[in-house]
Amino acid sequence: MKKGLFYLVTCLLLTNCNSPKEKSDSQDEKPETVDSIYFDKTVDDPDFKLCHPYVYQYFNDSKGLIFEGGKPLLVEAFSNQYNSGIVPKETGLVRIRFVVNCKGEADRFRLLGMDNDYKEKDFDKTITDQLLTITKSLKGWGVKELRGDSVDYYQYLIFSINDGIITKILP
Repeated sequence: MKKGLFYLVTCLLLTNCNSPKEKSDSQDEKPETVDSIYFDKTVDDPDFKLCHPYVYQYFNDSKGLIFEGGKPLLVEAFSNQYNSGIVPKETGLVRIRFVVNCKGEADRFRLLGMDNDYKEKDFDKTITDQLLTITKSLKGWGVKELRGDSVDYYQYLIFSINDGIITKILP
């Protein structure tokens, strides 16, 4: 009985180890994992290509943020371009999640706003449009390697907003 149960559990675990595949541009298809980002022809660049069928999560290695010039250069880009004088005085968090391919190119940007209690929130577009525009303009995303192979990976930026002003950028 114990051997049969062990065999069953082992088979189930091995079956679930398959990498999720990227889907076509069909609007009806749902992600295979909670945070998968599939191509959406209404917002994504059709020329952006993945190198592999699997996109690694940001936590698949311990390298953290891979950006040419490091986080200080990334923070500087937002400091120089974000205009808090034109935005309403809103507070909360804005997460922009996207895919970086094996060539260091980024696309498939998705935005989520939340209040300080982590409840979903719609920020004024003057805030989110600026954050998206600046994030999309950033060049210098690093190539991530796992086991000697360049991979596609998810990256995110979380902006802590206090009265319309960016107070912190994570990670």
